Amino acid sequence: MNHAAIREADYIMPAGERVHIRPLEKDDLPGLEWDGEYAHFRKLYHQHYENSLGGNTLIWVAVNADAEVIGQVFLLLLSRQRELADGVFQAYLFSFRIKPAYRDQGLGGFMLEMVEGFLRDRGFRFLRLNVARANPLARRMYEKHGYRMIGPDPGVWRYQDQNDEWQTCREPAWKMIKKL
Repeated sequence: MNHAAIREADYIMPAGERVHIRPLEKDDLPGLEWDGEYAHFRKLYHQHYENSLGGNTLIWVAVNADAEVIGQVFLLLLSRQRELADGVFQAYLFSFRIKPAYRDQGLGGFMLEMVEGFLRDRGFRFLRLNVARANPLARRMYEKHGYRMIGPDPGVWRYQDQNDEWQTCREPAWKMIKKL
């Protein structure tokens, strides 16, 4: 997919700060690590960036006036697991996070609505996601935006960390979906 076709937007925080939401650029990859908190996902982020060049994954970042990455959202359009994303009618949202200082100010909802609009404009009818069972605030935010729970997910998956060691992540989740 041509990155020029991907939506960009500005969001004005309640205190007046402008946040720019735009497609991820290669130079943004270190910013996704959030000062080391997510360094263990470095290789995974690079893999998703490479997938974004082919159009199967789309990634947006929210950057503040200092060009610091303060939010991110990944969107899988086509997956080998067709129940997640089939490339035509259903997409899968993941790795959606906002830095704590920017939460509860409408930015997350704005980014979610932006992604949903992008999908609607391209004929997608459903957006799927998983939300950690340990994160009831995120679940409430998704429910507020029209998502409904469709069942549990064990949330077990593997990835290679920044030291080339395989890690197993166990994050029980709720599967959620929204008709766009």
